[in-house]
Amino acid sequence: MTLSPDSTKTMDAYLTTLRKRLRQLNESEVNEIVQEIHSHILDKASQQGVPTRATIDAAITALGTPEELAGSYVTNAVLQRAQATPSPLLILRALFRWAGLSVAGFVTFIVSVTGYCVGASLLLCAVLKPFFPQKVGLWFNTDSTDPDSFRLHLGFTPTAGVGHEYLGGWIIPIGLVLGAIFLFLTYRFGQWSIRKFWRPQVRYAD
Repeated sequence: MTLSPDSTKTMDAYLTTLRKRLRQLNESEVNEIVQEIHSHILDKASQQGVPTRATIDAAITALGTPEELAGSYVTNAVLQRAQATPSPLLILRALFRWAGLSVAGFVTFIVSVTGYCVGASLLLCAVLKPFFPQKVGLWFNTDSTDPDSFRLHLGFTPTAGVGHEYLGGWIIPIGLVLGAIFLFLTYRFGQWSIRKFWRPQVRYAD
């Protein structure tokens, strides 16, 4: 199939930008995607006969910008990997991308961020307690701004005059255990949500 120089230039420019935007994926994945899109453009452009500059442009326009198309591929790849990864950071990265695509992704991301923050705060409290015993721990507040409530202090805010401490040194084993449980359950929740609610995006219409 012979294309005009203008058609070839237009398609090559699109595929070059697409390849650059796919740099987060490995080389074999990128090559496969670029070849797939190359074939798709030619197939769509030749449905009415010999491909022309106009049909090539129409096929490319239907795909969307190379940035949008690459984003869908990268998001699919990241979410696919997140289903089996042992890395909480990769899970959060995947959920962040998913959050912009659906309500389920947004809710999962918010719940996961909250869970990781709670778990990390409990662990940090347990670790810092031996070093700052008068500043770190679980306090029952009696101050006028937030009376009759519990607050976990990590030593970054003053505790004097806000109430009295609960648990004392027991915050260390409790914080370690509960913090680890929160982190693990949040990690598993993220994986479960992806498997349960995520569906690969439709990259283009055949």
